[in-house]
Amino acid sequence: MILKFVFDRLVALIGLLLLWPVLLVVGVLIMINMPGGPVFFVQKRVGKDGRLFDCHKFRTMTVKHSGSTVSVARDSRIMPLGAKLRHWKLDELPGLWDVLVGNMSFVGPRPDVPGYADKLVGDDRVVLKLRPGITGPATLKYRLEDEMISDYVAQRQKDGDSRTMQEIAEEYNDTVIYPDKVRLNKYYYENYSFVKDIHMIVCTVLGKKMKYNKEII
Repeated sequence: MILKFVFDRLVALIGLLLLWPVLLVVGVLIMINMPGGPVFFVQKRVGKDGRLFDCHKFRTMTVKHSGSTVSVARDSRIMPLGAKLRHWKLDELPGLWDVLVGNMSFVGPRPDVPGYADKLVGDDRVVLKLRPGITGPATLKYRLEDEMISDYVAQRQKDGDSRTMQEIAEEYNDTVIYPDKVRLNKYYYENYSFVKDIHMIVCTVLGKKMKYNKEII
């Protein structure tokens, strides 16, 4: 994967040089619309070989909040501007820095908080051999994950489920979405293709779907 390694750093550098005005504008909007907190959200995530690293995103939530690491659309913790940044994936732009310094790749599994990827067992642990990615097969399939979880929660509550929104969301993530992401990421590791990497990056930028492992993501 030497080509992938060189590509990541070169394109991340070019991206930062070209997109700094966008990063600046988003940062200013956060300062104006979401005052009282930092522009960037920095959190420890599980990286390659299970090592922790500081993952950078634009902040989309209120400063003081508690609750699950699983978020849903219309979550009260997410600010209105933050919801727009999440929908258009602009909150991920600071990840270019993480790619440049080698903690992340453009394509790979999403970087998980401790308690998920580092708890994988058996064959599933091959996922940890990959650098986390800004996009990837699982990211493409679940690009509107917040909305998907929100719709599921709403349906369960409509059907009489008395649990809280976060409890239902966590169950859905842990039993349905996360296992499926692991499946996709394992296939990505075992069937790596640089051409597919480029295809996934293009589909991410254009908001398009693609065929991958006999399914549409």
